[in-house]
Amino acid sequence: MPSPPPVLLASGSAYRRELLARILAGFECAVPGVDESPLQDEAPDALAMRLAQLKARRCAEERPDALVIGSDQVPAIGKQLLGKPGSHEQAAAQLRQCSGQPVVFHTAVSVLGPGRLPADSHIDKTTVYFRQLSDDQIQRYLTKEQPYDCAGSFKAEALGIVLFDRIESTDPTGIQGLPLIWLSACLNRRGVPLP
Repeated sequence: MPSPPPVLLASGSAYRRELLARILAGFECAVPGVDESPLQDEAPDALAMRLAQLKARRCAEERPDALVIGSDQVPAIGKQLLGKPGSHEQAAAQLRQCSGQPVVFHTAVSVLGPGRLPADSHIDKTTVYFRQLSDDQIQRYLTKEQPYDCAGSFKAEALGIVLFDRIESTDPTGIQGLPLIWLSACLNRRGVPLP
């Protein structure tokens, strides 16, 4: 029986590393260094998929022996993209914009390799329905959690859950940045043993 290929996560995200570690004990990480700017009129799901595939290809070029996992997440209100806020002020503005609105998180995954195996790709869509938020609620939340490196300005796996009326999802890890239900099935198909 052949030994399983090495697994490489094409991401610098600590959140994705933590998620993958839930199902896989040993893997490597590499930062693919791609331009994440959207193309003109690019839909949120198309942007997420293009970036996931680009990240996987970039790292697979360097490591053709590995099974490479690329992923990207794009939240949007309609067609308006929401990025990582980077600051308290930007996060507050983003949460004011999300207040009372449904926000769709498009989380794409692309798996390449090892070698010339064709790519497997998947997109998970999670819809978060925000409560009507007061400025006081927004400020209290941001002061406690400081989610400035999170697209959408919250952490659903932590205190951010209090901001929502409901979440519609087929995979609770999708909103965190890496849909593990689909990914675990894909890894099994490609010969990576999981518990």
